Amino acid sequence: MPPIKTYCIIGDPVQHSLSPIMQNSAFFALGIKSSYFSFRVPSTDLKESIESLRSIGIAGFNVTVPHKISILKYLDKLDQTAFKTNAVNTVKNDEGILIGYNTDLYGFIQPLYERKVKFKGIKVLIIGAGGAAYAIITALSYEKGLSEVIVVNRSSDNASKLVQHGLKLGLNCHRENFNNLSTFTLRSDLIINATSIGLNDETSPVDQDYIKPNSIVYDIVYKPVYTDLLRKARKANATVVFGYEMLIAQGAQAFKIWTGLDAPVDAMKKALFGIFGEPT
Repeated sequence: MPPIKTYCIIGDPVQHSLSPIMQNSAFFALGIKSSYFSFRVPSTDLKESIESLRSIGIAGFNVTVPHKISILKYLDKLDQTAFKTNAVNTVKNDEGILIGYNTDLYGFIQPLYERKVKFKGIKVLIIGAGGAAYAIITALSYEKGLSEVIVVNRSSDNASKLVQHGLKLGLNCHRENFNNLSTFTLRSDLIINATSIGLNDETSPVDQDYIKPNSIVYDIVYKPVYTDLLRKARKANATVVFGYEMLIAQGAQAFKIWTGLDAPVDAMKKALFGIFGEPT
């Protein structure tokens, strides 16, 4: 009988994560004897925690805020997705060699493909400049004809670094002052919240009156399902993209990296939403 493999997610905070429910349901659905846990890892303990996971033979793990960029220096190899993104959200342990991947690229773009979004000529606003934002801007770089990508972040230094990343990828990318956020939400066709604002149902810095009707508002926060930003977007007659859609898509890619099998996406969704089904 093959040994039971263990997987986990590390971050701080991490208690809100739905990845354990989602991944454990996927293992169960396919009859795979594996388990998945969450571990809070403060930034000061990241190096020691990675070595501990390596020493116990962890089969793989996910990485969430605030470690998606800082973890790079503790891994042995990077897949092309992680190398191009300069951020990691998934790690596979290949006989003691820790290999970093970024499944957020696929996770982010897939819900937009499902909505048949036409990218040519659109103006994109990204709020935030952390690891998820790097994946988002990298995913957008594959789409031809974007008009511009605006980055707004409380830390101007981090925003500048993300802009430089976007410019290297060939995007018409620039940063703007966070205090002028409403000016740029009103002119944007696709607004993306790439921060954790909304995680505890905080009030969004984006005002309903400054969301264009028929624009697309995408919040990567997945708990609660309807963040304050998405509620405002619905009232403004914008198309909303839920954070759980990105969560499931990136999780399915991670599952395939670890197991070599296509993830049972329906089982993962059912685990998240139970008998009430997917929100609309």
